[in-house]
Amino acid sequence: MQICAYRTERSYKRRFGLRMLGIALGLLVWIATVNAQEVLRIPYVADIGTFDPDSGFEVGGISAINNVYEGLVDYEPGSTRIVGLLARSWEISDDGLTYTFHLVDGVKFHDGTPFNAATVINSFERRRDRGLNLSYFLANVKDMRAPDDSTVVLTLSDPQPWFLDALASPWGPKIISPTALAEHDNGDFATTWLNEHAIGTGPFKLSEFKRGQRYELERNDDYWGNKPFFRQIQISVVPDISQQILQLQAGAIDAVPINYPFAQLTSLPGGLEITAAPSMIPYYLFVKPNSPLDDAEVRNAVLTAINPALWVKDAFGEFASLSRSVYPNVMLDPVNPIRFPTDLEAAKAAITKRGAVNLVIGLHSAAPSYSRIADLMIAQLALIGVKATAYVLPSGAAYTLKDDPNPPDLLLTIAGPDAAHPETQAKAFFTKDGPLNFFGRVLPEADAIVDQAGQLTDVKERDALYERAGQMYFDAGVVIPLVDVNDVVVHAKRLKDLGLRPVNPPGNIDFATVRWGP
Repeated sequence: MQICAYRTERSYKRRFGLRMLGIALGLLVWIATVNAQEVLRIPYVADIGTFDPDSGFEVGGISAINNVYEGLVDYEPGSTRIVGLLARSWEISDDGLTYTFHLVDGVKFHDGTPFNAATVINSFERRRDRGLNLSYFLANVKDMRAPDDSTVVLTLSDPQPWFLDALASPWGPKIISPTALAEHDNGDFATTWLNEHAIGTGPFKLSEFKRGQRYELERNDDYWGNKPFFRQIQISVVPDISQQILQLQAGAIDAVPINYPFAQLTSLPGGLEITAAPSMIPYYLFVKPNSPLDDAEVRNAVLTAINPALWVKDAFGEFASLSRSVYPNVMLDPVNPIRFPTDLEAAKAAITKRGAVNLVIGLHSAAPSYSRIADLMIAQLALIGVKATAYVLPSGAAYTLKDDPNPPDLLLTIAGPDAAHPETQAKAFFTKDGPLNFFGRVLPEADAIVDQAGQLTDVKERDALYERAGQMYFDAGVVIPLVDVNDVVVHAKRLKDLGLRPVNPPGNIDFATVRWGP
């Protein structure tokens, strides 16, 4: 009896122990699941050059920077409407020279420093006065004042109707902790330290910066605004898109933010879905002076052959639309959209009359979309007797084409502006001194109309002038707008509220709004 009782007790203890082990394992699985749900894993195709919001024109990494730092205003997700961020409201004087911003109360930087009007001016002066790369955003600001802790008054040298757009730009001025700036200023305005460190007011803190490997953001639990869903953002550097796709299919990451092959979007594996949104990703051709297209008949024939209506679906499926003007479609809706000629027989006759026509197309990037567009256009040009070839330009070469003794006849590039106002597009790409006027083409009569439009605050009046100038650039053979491509993110199912903004470079998920949903 004693032996039997002992065995019964031992059996009971064994069963009880197994139950406790099962409960513990279940709890660990539940905790692991919860923790996994609170971590978002995102790959970048390229390294972040600098985390300094005043020094670098980051593209792929702008979502990380703009979730750590904040500005006075921002663009609303999915829109070009400007909304308050660290400024809750503002007024503009009748003469358009004075902007008065009323700040959000109770905000602190990640290091505990209180946010106030003086901190705004300190950051704005750093950007404007220290020779940093993005100083041009505030170049027109001649005076900054803080009448009290909650008010900032900015006075412009000249009226600038797109000034709020400059502040709302993804690369617009952000507010940096003055304590961090002072502590890490080694005669370089803290630029060295800020390359790999950050102290802002945003919903996330930069917790790890491993150049070329990974970055981590931790949720700012003291954030003044809405609490983000994710506790941590894990960003890995994975340049190879095929590797990103394999990792996504294996569940090792949660999204492929950019460059998922368009041809594969119609047959995604189970468990994946697409979020697509309008974007300022227009593909344009810029035309070299003294090219075969200087001949109006040749240009008309070439336009007939490369008419994007003939190939847009082959290149991008349902995720692109025809460009309606030389401005992104979400920026300006023209009354009279640009039209391509359609008579292929007339185009063939024009080329036969002209004789041999050869064109070289330079591709700004090796991204698959560039070569796909080029291949389709080359095939179309062959139909009218034009022999065309394409090659990928060396890195940075597009920005020196005006000084290149042997440039391509055409440059295929994305002509996306840094803000949602037409002035930023025209003055960047088309006017005489535009920093991205790739071939240095000059059309004074169109430039004069752009200058006139830039003084107007009435949207209908200003857009009519920008449209008129844009048509002139097109008619003169300066630029050929092709297609506007959507921002397309492929991600795990149930990932919601990605917060894509048209002005942002593609694939920049807003970590403050994204979440898992039903």
